[in-house]
Amino acid sequence: VQLQASGGGLVQAGGSLRLSCAASGRTFSNNAMAWFRQAPGKEREFVAGINWSGSSTFYADSVKGRFTISRENTKNTVLLQMNNLKPEDTAVYYCAAAPGAYGSRLLAAYSKWGQGTLVTVSS
Repeated sequence: VQLQASGGGLVQAGGSLRLSCAASGRTFSNNAMAWFRQAPGKEREFVAGINWSGSSTFYADSVKGRFTISRENTKNTVLLQMNNLKPEDTAVYYCAAAPGAYGSRLLAAYSKWGQGTLVTVSS
């Protein structure tokens, strides 16, 4: 699986953005997917994850209720809808794939990574 993230940009606090991750390869639906982010000077952290079918999602506490992860296996795409953005959401966002049906909050579980897309939230 090869991953390509897009959709980042500059937005004011309280605004919304939708990130997209396009996957190539025929095994996309065999992978759990997730979004991670990395702010300047900080470690990469888990944001949201989704199982192979899209029936189960899980979120970091910091984004719960504001972000929604979804996937369309027929289009090999994972989306992250981000609402009510805050300046502390500013980071490079990465999509990642983990072999197997179920995802994880652990970075080490993910073997494939996209190149990242920058999200900047101004106050």
